Amino acid sequence: MRIRSAIAVIAATIALTLAPVAAHADTVDPQITAALKALPGGEIIDDHTAYWPDLTMTLTVVNPLLRDAIGGCPNGSVCAFVNATPSGTKLSWTSCSTFSTTVIPGGVVRSIADARSTGSLQARNGTTVVATATAQSWNTVTAATDNVKCS
Repeated sequence: MRIRSAIAVIAATIALTLAPVAAHADTVDPQITAALKALPGGEIIDDHTAYWPDLTMTLTVVNPLLRDAIGGCPNGSVCAFVNATPSGTKLSWTSCSTFSTTVIPGGVVRSIADARSTGSLQARNGTTVVATATAQSWNTVTAATDNVKCS
């Protein structure tokens, strides 16, 4: 009788331990799943990372939410950059309004990006629009800018 009880406890423990793994498996990036099948011995670290301890190798795939980023502007954000391309030092916002850009290092905005699915972002000098980036795009800014406005 004790053996049956011990087996039941062990089986319940295993079932409870594996339940979160099964739920987690649904959210693992398919590229991670394919890599683990192609090269056994790896471990899932999170939905976007696998690690092979024997090889001391890590595979990291880009989070799908970041795949729609525009340069260095994260998905769902609008950004103003000091570089002529959407990279490097930036100001970024996840809400939509009119924002001052005078605090950007060097005081010059050279590009803007709109990494949202709809709307647009304007680089402006006062109320004069000097550049526009529509949703999922970026644009170079060649004139003085003191604010950005998104819609």
